[in-house]
Amino acid sequence: MKLTRRSVMAGATALAAPAVARAATLDISFFFPIAASGPITKIINGYAADFAKIRPDVRIKPVYAGSYDDTIAKAITAFKGGHAPPLAMLGAIQVYTLIDLGAIVPFDEVATSAEDKAWMNSFFPAFLANGNVDGHTWSIPFQRSTAVLYWNKAAFKEVGLDPEKPPATWAEQTAMAKKLVKKSGGQTTRWGIQIPGTAGTYWLYQGLAIEAGQQLMNANGTKVYFNAPGSVAALDYWVGLAKEGVQAPGVIDWGVTPNDFLAGRTAMMWTTTGNLTFVRDGAKFPFGVAMLPADKRRGTPTGGANFHIFKTATKSEREASLQFVKWVTAPERAAAWSIATGYVATSAAAWDTPAMKKYGEGFPQALVARDQLPYAMPELSTHANQQVTLPLNNALQAALARSKTPKAALDEAQAIADRVLGPYQRG
Repeated sequence: MKLTRRSVMAGATALAAPAVARAATLDISFFFPIAASGPITKIINGYAADFAKIRPDVRIKPVYAGSYDDTIAKAITAFKGGHAPPLAMLGAIQVYTLIDLGAIVPFDEVATSAEDKAWMNSFFPAFLANGNVDGHTWSIPFQRSTAVLYWNKAAFKEVGLDPEKPPATWAEQTAMAKKLVKKSGGQTTRWGIQIPGTAGTYWLYQGLAIEAGQQLMNANGTKVYFNAPGSVAALDYWVGLAKEGVQAPGVIDWGVTPNDFLAGRTAMMWTTTGNLTFVRDGAKFPFGVAMLPADKRRGTPTGGANFHIFKTATKSEREASLQFVKWVTAPERAAAWSIATGYVATSAAAWDTPAMKKYGEGFPQALVARDQLPYAMPELSTHANQQVTLPLNNALQAALARSKTPKAALDEAQAIADRVLGPYQRG
């Protein structure tokens, strides 16, 4: 067979084509903290598909890694094994752990243009706070929440309380809760309030501590104040709800609480704004959402997860990850995400979109989390975070179970945290 120049070139092209096709698609694995099914996975899958329309050369591949704890554990294991995902949605509180491991790069090292800097500064300061460490922006907020009070307006009306007036202070909360308790045959069929104590016991407790005038950690994540007077007062109040007979004794389950609220087994509850859509879709009665009641001040911790870029990502993977994060946090998309899930839209621009304005007009309960942000403080986050929060969670549950006094339990947690954080303290 005679080989012409044309046939040689054709053959070379045919041989080269598969290599070009493989190189043209950049796969970006993206760890996300949720189980592998459900409405949120459909939304994230949709985002990945829509992004591919504007960047056909990039394929975002969501990996649904389970709970927040599961996801950070898998991400760290992957990093130590040399195959971390370029991008991951991880709990905002994990920033010190990830920095200490050398696992992530700051977004401001990837996002360097004037436009990028304006974008990074467009998020609410309360949501940026956990990710701002040592002058760098290490993560970008997305799946964020605060704690709020939900109340059953029908139950309020039933006992003669103004259904449009939630408690504004701890004292009002306790007084209203007493009126709302319902008994039948000597058994309590409706509690006045539920503040759950599992699944990150410290989170709602941090809200109480802030309201009592006490933040639980310093700005550098090197010290905690678990047994400060305000911290003890906060736990005294929480434990006292059961003593007053307005909350079930013991440690109330986080996952059960929203269902108890919908079933009428509690008239008020503290929980995340992330449950807003669940409550809206399931409530058979009118309900309200309010800022957490105050003691010395109003307050709530922020919560939820941020985008992180891993250090092992190549330059191309970092740039593609940044473009995806900028695209998915754009105001219109952030608004749609908030409306669909109940998580708080993380920028003022998202709240100014026509869709969000219309949503707020029809469902004003959704506005509470945004309006509460000026009172919010960053979620408890320190170096060696798990080693610090675990003894605190144990202390809180011991106090709620009445096996230790609040002061004794918090003294023990403080002593453990001091030992753990000692090596990280400067000067």
